[in-house]
Amino acid sequence: MKLNEVIISPLLTEKATNATKDKVYSFVVSQKANKSQIKEALKSIYQVKVGEVKIIVRKGKERRVGRRMTTKKLANKKIARVEVLEGKIDIFPQS
Repeated sequence: MKLNEVIISPLLTEKATNATKDKVYSFVVSQKANKSQIKEALKSIYQVKVGEVKIIVRKGKERRVGRRMTTKKLANKKIARVEVLEGKIDIFPQS
């Protein structure tokens, strides 16, 4: 898997922003990515030393859409919570 396909986007929620105080950052990652691939991608893209990587799969919700209110299932998301030992990632707002 290519490095630019592993990390999709940063996860910017209130909980994720508060965790940046402890140098824990959250990213939405590919469904096929594993912990070692995520670690290598962050090392090469942001030039930081990565400690622990935790992975969470957030199940997709069911939404009712359209005139007839048919149900549609949204996609699952894989979220990685990454602890940075050395360095800093500047894309997150500071709280």
